[in-house]
Amino acid sequence: MRLRDFALERFFASWEFAAEMLLCASDVEGWAMADLLALADEDGRRRWDELSLGYTESSGLPALRAEIAGLYDSVEPDDVLVFAGAEECIFALHNVLLGPGDHAIVVRPAYQSLAEVAAAAGAEVTRVELHESSGWRLDPEEVRAALRPNTRLILLNEPHNPTGALSDRKTLDRVVELAAESGALLIVDEVYRNLEFDPADRLPAGADALPRGVSIGVMSKSFALAGLRIGWVATRDRELLARLAAFKDYTTICSSAPSEVLALIALRARDRVLARNRDIVLANLPLLDGFFERWAGVFEWARPRGGSTAYPRLLASVPVEEFADRLVHETGVLILPGTVFGDTENHFRIGYGRTNLPLALERLEVYANRALR
Repeated sequence: MRLRDFALERFFASWEFAAEMLLCASDVEGWAMADLLALADEDGRRRWDELSLGYTESSGLPALRAEIAGLYDSVEPDDVLVFAGAEECIFALHNVLLGPGDHAIVVRPAYQSLAEVAAAAGAEVTRVELHESSGWRLDPEEVRAALRPNTRLILLNEPHNPTGALSDRKTLDRVVELAAESGALLIVDEVYRNLEFDPADRLPAGADALPRGVSIGVMSKSFALAGLRIGWVATRDRELLARLAAFKDYTTICSSAPSEVLALIALRARDRVLARNRDIVLANLPLLDGFFERWAGVFEWARPRGGSTAYPRLLASVPVEEFADRLVHETGVLILPGTVFGDTENHFRIGYGRTNLPLALERLEVYANRALR
């Protein structure tokens, strides 16, 4: 297998810990260890205090898999396999499901590995484009047009990174129908699930939508615990889970014992964890609304509906890579040029899940007044 350089991750390798402020982070402000442990129930605290740092169960701590299963309507603990973050889930799924002669459908723009690993596994990949003019929402008829007899999987991302778009129920139902009719496996990257601005907009999970539907989840985004490196695949397709478990024997084998217990604590307190994280996002959104209103004609955006990222566009004639480079060097504020997603339309990603967004946005505005007026 030969993989191209991961443009986004190479970009962050240079800047994530060098820039003073990340105005492009994909996650929500991370929890402090003390604050998370303060949420522990009696069992969680006992598990933490008595923790032995040996190997863990390859499939994941049983109590943790039970809590993850509780995030879904029709999933049991044995329908969950724990991984070291969502990236390992993606890598394992593509390698288990795809090979030469297979075809996959993946949305664009998207996190690079959603398509890159499929191609490296030997499959042909069709990208279904999301369009700014429609608020970046998926058109299910473009999925239908992309289907082939050898289509093995359809991969969506809801809520969507980098745009923050969220399909409506009618759209998802149509894609579910297409997957069922074609025999393609529906995989939904749901790392921002439970961070919809209006909970009424929350879509059924992929694992609930179809008997063989697959959900990818992680503690990094909606739960704001990226440092735990805990992700999972949930599906009622036990044969697929068995194949994934066998593949995982060649990657991480098992998860970190402290991370599993901390994830268990967070999931048992998920109402409080998610409420805190949603409060941060919803407090920052009006600031972005004001910014894009003041800068109409210079910047534009399709307002997101979930998650913690948006995908505005710089309308000025300055290439967004140049603008971003000067911005970080002169102000310490980092934005993510859309070129890392293969975009040539001057888009960039903003992350609004951090508590320092007001100051970062203020610096962006001061710089824009100097550079773009």
